[in-house]
Amino acid sequence: MRKLLFIALLLILSCKQEKKYHDVVANAIPQDVSDAMADILKFQQELNKEYKDPETSPLYNKDRKNFETLDFFEPDTTLRVVAKFVRTPDALPFLMATTTDRKSEEVLYGVAYFEINGADFQLEVYQNPALSAQEKYREYLFLPFSDETNGYASYTGGRYIDLSIPKGDSILIDFNKAYNPYCAYNKKYSCPIVPKVNHLPIKINAGVKAFKKH
Repeated sequence: MRKLLFIALLLILSCKQEKKYHDVVANAIPQDVSDAMADILKFQQELNKEYKDPETSPLYNKDRKNFETLDFFEPDTTLRVVAKFVRTPDALPFLMATTTDRKSEEVLYGVAYFEINGADFQLEVYQNPALSAQEKYREYLFLPFSDETNGYASYTGGRYIDLSIPKGDSILIDFNKAYNPYCAYNKKYSCPIVPKVNHLPIKINAGVKAFKKH
């Protein structure tokens, strides 16, 4: 799963521009809670497997040596939301800031509108033109976000969610699949910085927590 393939020159310096993107998955909505839970647990298992593997892990060798599992929030199926998805076909490419001097070219592909606990929110969803030119990532969409858990329970810089282009006007966003940028683990990576417009003024207690060295 999630093999990072991007521009060869960025293989060392790029996190999510080198893009360790997950394999594209359909935005199918599980029929019941047990299916949703199984999907979340599968995501966690596959992420742990990836981080253990020296060929795919972003961890320093010293951190990977005794690595067993990332810290996750308890799965919460209420944070699996079906959002209204409004495409932005006229949007032009722009340069997204990263944790280094590098800029990541992105396009605003659409805006997701959703509700959590009775409150309305929206998040911008992006597409990387160079990455989408590759057949494997043709349907890939990038959702970076920050929330009120950042800095203590989750990574300070926010987290990412992998999505795929939906066929209709709705898209499934599973915050249980929120994961940290590679630069949360290793300084050699350059990671897109979450745009301020994608800050959620609530606590998203789902997905991967802040990394703690053991």
